[in-house]
Amino acid sequence: MTDASQPTVPNSSLHILDARTKRRNAAESRFKLYGMIAIGIGLLMLVTLLTTILSKGTGAFTQTFVTMEVELLESKLDKTGERDLEKIKKVTTFGYAPLIKTAFEQTVETHGIDTDLKSKTMAKILSKSAASQLRDYVISNPDQIGQTIEFRFLANSRVDGYMKGRVTRDSIANDKNITAAQLDFVDQLIEVGALKKTFNIDFIIGADASDQRPEAAGIGVAMMGSLFMMLVVLALALPIGVAASIYLEEFAPKNWITDIIEVNISNLAAVPSIVFGILGLAVFINYMHLPQSAPLVGGLVLTLMTLPTIIISTRAALKAVPPSIRDAALGVGASKMQAVFHHVLPLAAPGILTGTIIGLAQALGETAPLLLIGMIGFIASNMPGTVGEGLLSPNSAMPAQIYEWAKRADPAFYERAWGGIIILLIFLISMNTLAVLLRRRFERRW
Repeated sequence: MTDASQPTVPNSSLHILDARTKRRNAAESRFKLYGMIAIGIGLLMLVTLLTTILSKGTGAFTQTFVTMEVELLESKLDKTGERDLEKIKKVTTFGYAPLIKTAFEQTVETHGIDTDLKSKTMAKILSKSAASQLRDYVISNPDQIGQTIEFRFLANSRVDGYMKGRVTRDSIANDKNITAAQLDFVDQLIEVGALKKTFNIDFIIGADASDQRPEAAGIGVAMMGSLFMMLVVLALALPIGVAASIYLEEFAPKNWITDIIEVNISNLAAVPSIVFGILGLAVFINYMHLPQSAPLVGGLVLTLMTLPTIIISTRAALKAVPPSIRDAALGVGASKMQAVFHHVLPLAAPGILTGTIIGLAQALGETAPLLLIGMIGFIASNMPGTVGEGLLSPNSAMPAQIYEWAKRADPAFYERAWGGIIILLIFLISMNTLAVLLRRRFERRW
């Protein structure tokens, strides 16, 4: 027998890093550095995006106005003096144009403005909606005929662009809509305080305008169209999606039929949104003959697009509930339905709400399906008066309205497109923030 072999003395110490360990540590350090660089690039792109949107879109929330006193001559507006509303309505906007020209002449005389422009040329610095605005006021207030009233008229898009730095004296060399003499007149109006740039609430609550009146365009009616579409999506997608998820996850037998259904749901979640627009055009408009461009049709199309997202997120929330919850409920005598609706569903509610709100936010920002069902084929000029009118009357939506503005020629519409993006982002951020708050508020840990 030989003596037991002596233990081998290691050639290295744990406190001394060998070459392999050094290479591994170096690789980990490089990976951390790459991750930090990726995060930095992402944050930089996000800041660049937000800065671009804010710099280009904030101008849409301000507008240039001209303040003048207009004498509502009875000889022009109500020759009989009877204050008969039907006769007053017969006076077209052409009948109000001389009143605006006279108001400019009085403004020049009152403030001592030195200009060689004729009143007709001076009036061209106003929006083409000025005469219509004056007419609407007189029809609403016929008792004011004969009085001198102070009005605040929109300046045209070129004057507004001049106030915002978008239009310069060099850029108007070939512009038929504004002249250097008119800009000189604008400068004098600024000096006397008759022309100012102020906050424009009509951009938020107003309606779209024609190509000839970009300064009067607003996104308010399109916001109402989006609201009614989201109501349709919420009313249909939430109950259908949750009910389908509960059945598939808790009650459906595991066989090849349910496997096919699950695969198709996952595939539908990846289908491009424009495909749902084609489906909506073929089924809801061409086959069912629902009104084209109506928020109801838009809501139905977005419901089809949102359902897979809600079903997938709801099933994930149901799976996250521990099986012990179900077993405990069944163990004390609860039925399968009682265990699901009294115990599992309340615990899964935060995840369900989060998935639903994220699905709605995704639907709110979709444009392609709305283009195919005609929600950009007209100018939505009036707010809906009733819920039925809001659902069935032709309207637009925020993303479709932004797309429509972006393709128009006037730079003022391009500015409004960026402003619409700001409002849309506010809605999307608010909805995602609400999803996070609801999840934290109702989430239970076990």
